[in-house]
Amino acid sequence: MSAPLHHPLATASAPVCAGPLPGMSRPTWKMPAGACDTHAHVVGDGVKYPFVATRGFTPPEATEAEYIAMLDGLGCDRGVLVQVSVHGTDNRLMIEALKHHPKRLRGVAVCDPDVSDKELQALHDVGVRGLRINVWVGGGVGFDAMDRLAERIAPMGWHMQFLIDPPNLLKGAPQLSRLKLPVVIDHIAQIPHAENVGHPAFKALLDMVKGGNTWVKLSGAYRATDDLADYADTLAMPQALIAAAPDRMVWGSDWPHVHFYKPMMKTPPLLELLGKWAPDEKVRNRILVDNPARLYDF
Repeated sequence: MSAPLHHPLATASAPVCAGPLPGMSRPTWKMPAGACDTHAHVVGDGVKYPFVATRGFTPPEATEAEYIAMLDGLGCDRGVLVQVSVHGTDNRLMIEALKHHPKRLRGVAVCDPDVSDKELQALHDVGVRGLRINVWVGGGVGFDAMDRLAERIAPMGWHMQFLIDPPNLLKGAPQLSRLKLPVVIDHIAQIPHAENVGHPAFKALLDMVKGGNTWVKLSGAYRATDDLADYADTLAMPQALIAAAPDRMVWGSDWPHVHFYKPMMKTPPLLELLGKWAPDEKVRNRILVDNPARLYDF
């Protein structure tokens, strides 16, 4: 897929973003059997699967076939699809992919707090194991729905995933810590890597992790660094999180890298980074295999 120059559905409040670069490859270290990419999206064309008016960006289409090819290219036997914000609570496209790959894929959906029990069960039956709360970009379901949804999905063994930025993490950490189900934080809360472990939001995140109920997706490094060539400033925070809770860390590619307006980088270096964050093979295999198998019920 090449980056589009325009999109017919783009607006001033939802500008077009580039698509991912082609070319996938395995890392220089050995990928274990059962390795899982826990964070990626499929995206429709905006017509058959409409975009919501409240979205914050307009992405190019990212198909199921392209997604599966990405997993194969990286050497990931398993994957987790996360409902992309531009489709709001219309989970149909993600559900189709889950149905086509029931043993390989799991999902994280987006639902309103008044979603029916029947729909939640139907989502569970196709492999959904969590709901996403979005307090960063338009098109999602926010904090106001969190408590009601958490009460409903906790008995199902699901978790609650948060797309969140540093100010909202600092504001919401006490409330998140009180939730009676696993809490998963996307992209290390997008805390700037250059500000390192001393950032107040990172201290709050680390406290949450040490509390025993919080998981972190070691993903999205490209969103929180200016060093898109070497990612040299991205070591400290992932390593501190892994040291604190190696059994609650997972990795995600964040393919197709939506809502990103710097020059698009390639996907394989984002997996290669995990070898620097977790140089110990046993720890790395926990992050890639054992932890996602437990969280997503593979």
